[in-house]
Amino acid sequence: MRAGIIGGGMIARVHAHAVRASGHEVLAAASRDRASGQRAGQETGAKEVHSTSLELIQNPCVEVVHICSPNDTHPDLVRAALEAGKHVICEKPLATDRADAQAMVDHWRSTDLVATVPFGYRFYSSVRELRARLSTGEDTPHLVRGTYLQDWLSRPTDTNWRVDSAQGGQSRAFADIGVHWCDLLEFVTGQRITSLIADLSTVYDTRGTSSEPVRTEDAAMLVFRLDSGTLGSVAISQAAPGHKNDLRIAVDTPVHSYEFHQEEPNTLWIGGREQTRIWNRADEDASLLSTAYDQSPGGHPQGWRDAFTSFVADTYRAARGAEVDGLPTFDDGLRAAVLTDAVLSSAASGRWVHIG
Repeated sequence: MRAGIIGGGMIARVHAHAVRASGHEVLAAASRDRASGQRAGQETGAKEVHSTSLELIQNPCVEVVHICSPNDTHPDLVRAALEAGKHVICEKPLATDRADAQAMVDHWRSTDLVATVPFGYRFYSSVRELRARLSTGEDTPHLVRGTYLQDWLSRPTDTNWRVDSAQGGQSRAFADIGVHWCDLLEFVTGQRITSLIADLSTVYDTRGTSSEPVRTEDAAMLVFRLDSGTLGSVAISQAAPGHKNDLRIAVDTPVHSYEFHQEEPNTLWIGGREQTRIWNRADEDASLLSTAYDQSPGGHPQGWRDAFTSFVADTYRAARGAEVDGLPTFDDGLRAAVLTDAVLSSAASGRWVHIG
């Protein structure tokens, strides 16, 4: 299949690599204007460069549109791509507010197209193993906890377009990385967050050379309940020095405790009263759900780009009509918007928010 990638930078390069590694073609690139489109073309190695994003979308040879541009551009680009009959992979968040995200999902549901959101952590073999073990009914969670910590905005000189609420949305740390953690939690447990109380903090009043006040959060703390009544908590921060991409999730059950650490993705810590072990990807007791995402033999580490490639490969398989388990669609992107809205509401009111 032939892909068109809108936007540049690191994540566009990751998308381009994943398309090729999945056996498909990066045909076209575009960005906000011709000059930035040329840069996007160089970064992605696309065969063609379009002057505008809409020109790329209208290219009859492009079958899948990858939207890697700033958050506020997503609704219009998604709408145009769906109306042009293209399958879509859109970076999260889908939109800067819940209403726009809902409208995008409604539009998608009126088509027979595939539309996905890169919740790529679902595609680690160890995550699939954790999901398989929690799905048996023998290990029922009674406590979940975790963190997602980064340090790329830990200095007052650090800034990015995501800091601007007009481009990135009212929430930054939670909408950018907190939703990844929540998606992973709901994916492995098969349960939904039904209520939460949250608080937000901003470390620096201004950033970079701008005198404009920062209106988006650097950190978030959540306490929540799952639909089973299970209690949980998570700390989110983009200003935690030394933590590059430190996502951790722990699930306690009456029989075992499980811990997954994203920076050590080939292992799963399994605790028990009689025995505690480190499960390694491709161990003999690995489930079929896990081994389906092994791209290399045991002992050969797989990482984030491998998981992202599996996500893109599954999206393209679905676009060709295959049934794919655990594919994060626009429904999951809307779920992230619902949770973000609940976090902002709770932080503003200081009260628990129930999520329908």
